Formats: sequence, structure tokens, C-alpha cells
Amino acid sequence: MEEHDVVKALAALAQPSRLRVFRTLVVAGPMGLTPGALSEELGLAATTLSFHLKELTNAGLVSQQRDGRNLIYRAAYAQMNGVLAYLTAHCCQGEACLVTGAGASACC
Repeated sequence: MEEHDVVKALAALAQPSRLRVFRTLVVAGPMGLTPGALSEELGLAATTLSFHLKELTNAGLVSQQRDGRNLIYRAAYAQMNGVLAYLTAHCCQGEACLVTGAGASACC
């Protein structure tokens, strides 16, 4: 994954509504959700949701598939995992990280 792809993904997630949309799609899993279901669950207006879905799609974090008359949106797990891998690629200088009681990582 290239640095500019990671920056684009992080910029897309750096907005509360988009982060909520993305997290909701992650929880929904591979079945995904329609815009109507997302709008209802998150309490976002359809036009607002459409804008946020477009931004997440442009960042590669969300995919869209037509199913009859419906659009199904899904989290792009490969892209998400790529961003996480990029961010942690040199964690602890290649050593295994230990998770402390507070949930933070500590290197050996």
C-alpha cells in the first residue's frame, strides 16, 4: 500500500459521520447494508449519507454493488487491513508487541 492511499483513507475517516458509517459497515460484515438501512440506523439524512458514502468509496474503504433495485454497501476489508498493516509495519522495530492491561502496546 502506498502512502498516498493511506493518507486518503485516513482523511476519509477523519470525520465523525463517515467514521460511524464505516464502523457500521464493518459490523454488518460481508452482507453489507443498503443506504436506507444505514440512514435509519445512524439517523443521517439520505443526501448526507450519500455524500459520506461517496467519500468512503473514493478512498477505497467501501464498495458498492447493485442488487436488483438496491445498492449494497460493504466495508472493503482488504483496504482496511492494508491501512492497518501500513500503520503497524515497523511496530516495535520488528519485535512482538505486548498488550498491557490498559490496552496499550509495549515493546519488549
